[in-house]
Amino acid sequence: MKKTCKFEEICQASIDGFNKEIKKERMKLNVALLLVLAVAVSAFNRIGNIKEPVKEIITGADQTHLYVPYLKGKRVAVMANPTTIIGKKHLVDSLKSLGINIVKVFGPEHGFRGNASAGVQVKDETDAATGIPIISLYGRKNKPSRQDMADVDVLLYDLQDVGVRFYTNINALSRLMEACAESNKEMLILDRPNPNAYLIDGPILDMKYKSGIGMFPIPMSHGLTVAEFAQMANGEGWLTNKVKCKLKIIKVANYDHNMPYTLPVKPSPNLNTQQAILLYPSTCMFEAVYVNHGRGTQFPFTVLGSPELKGKYSFSYTPTSIKGMSETPLFMNQVCYGLDLRNYDTEKLRKSGKINLQWIMELYKAHPHKEKFFDSKLSKEMNTIEVQIGSGLFRQQIIDGVPEAEIRKSWEPGLSQYKEMRKKYLLYP
Repeated sequence: MKKTCKFEEICQASIDGFNKEIKKERMKLNVALLLVLAVAVSAFNRIGNIKEPVKEIITGADQTHLYVPYLKGKRVAVMANPTTIIGKKHLVDSLKSLGINIVKVFGPEHGFRGNASAGVQVKDETDAATGIPIISLYGRKNKPSRQDMADVDVLLYDLQDVGVRFYTNINALSRLMEACAESNKEMLILDRPNPNAYLIDGPILDMKYKSGIGMFPIPMSHGLTVAEFAQMANGEGWLTNKVKCKLKIIKVANYDHNMPYTLPVKPSPNLNTQQAILLYPSTCMFEAVYVNHGRGTQFPFTVLGSPELKGKYSFSYTPTSIKGMSETPLFMNQVCYGLDLRNYDTEKLRKSGKINLQWIMELYKAHPHKEKFFDSKLSKEMNTIEVQIGSGLFRQQIIDGVPEAEIRKSWEPGLSQYKEMRKKYLLYP
């Protein structure tokens, strides 16, 4: 057999080693290519799943191009309060600077500039900043007279609402609609989002309990913007003598009822935080029981308590007189014990789609003097629970410890019928 020379062995070894290195590099290259491909596929998938950015909610007032030309040359009255803004500037000031002839302002509860406490009558005055006369509709009268409307061509309504029956703005709106109808004048509504629009719950108002905090057969939380409510009041014949108001509506842009909305301005002195606004449908019922609901603090509607609950709860606070918010709160200067809801996760309310009844059920059960709990004679602030809730059943249901599911069942079929009727008047999905 022929022997292989040393030189050939060395050469073959070199070739074999070289081939091995090539294979290694090819494997590395293949792995790199696979990684690049994987990254590319992942990126492609992400791009394919990208949703269009959520468009910013634009209030009716902020869409000046849709209504300022219409107001030019007209004599305009405005229903306004501190929530009546374009951007960060008051609408009345902005419209005056744009040459709109504002002949008067109508002021609601809390007043045009928002410096009156809840329930306190407001006097007519002249606005110091603009010289425009202000006619109070929360004082000696609650509705414009024919004389008030005589020099008006169009009445502009722009108040932020919070979507709850006992928030009085919709009552004021209905009376303004009647005044417009009776004087054959048009109403222009600059619509705003309802921060509780997702929530449609509570008993339909039994009209034998009709009052200043409940005038229409709607649930506690009605799920409407003010423009949608105006259409409902017209369509259902709820205005006095079933008159109908001519409406022109500037809708909110990029909005639907399920969208969260943070108010840029507090809607009233005691709804001074977003937490209070979102808890309000559930905690405002405490205005009709012998429990302080945060009036007399800087965090109203987010705490609940009573001196008589000492020993039942560790959380405490002391209501005091606060000018412009609550001068004489229930249990003033007394330490109250109860529930602290300032950090309560309001997403729970959104997910449930329900008013929270557990808090009033819990506090009634904990109260040592149950005969006081619903006694409206104990405080001048208190309405009866029937007037507040709008139902003659609720008081006894709580006293008897009726389960929540049964309480809710007693709201039917009225609540379901309302939800179906409501669909006719919706402006937004």
